[in-house]
Amino acid sequence: MQRTSQKTRKDAAVSFLCLVVARKIREAYATYVRPDMRHHNPFFAGDAASLEQGMEESHARFPHTSLEVKHTLEDGDLVAVHSHVRLQPDEPGFATVHLFRFEGDRIAELWDIGQPVPKDSPNEHGMF
Repeated sequence: MQRTSQKTRKDAAVSFLCLVVARKIREAYATYVRPDMRHHNPFFAGDAASLEQGMEESHARFPHTSLEVKHTLEDGDLVAVHSHVRLQPDEPGFATVHLFRFEGDRIAELWDIGQPVPKDSPNEHGMF
């Protein structure tokens, strides 16, 4: 398993997401993100600062956001984190995958995709 400092890249990716959800966004960026990080979220400009600002604004609107990690995968410099994100405690939330590309021990690139969890689904296995 790939090591970055004392943590695996999987550990670093999960820690980054947990810090963001805990409203410690500046700490998450200072600890894990390269200054030249780029991302592919279509709602913000592609630089690190724009995404950081978007995260701050999201937490102002949704202060009770939660994240439950379901799976993590690591392949070289890529890490995928599959999680259940809720913006409000009483809503079904989203099935989310964050894909990180690391350079050394820092996040260099980030993709995120999400799918709403339906209140009712015929699938007996659910989203997770």
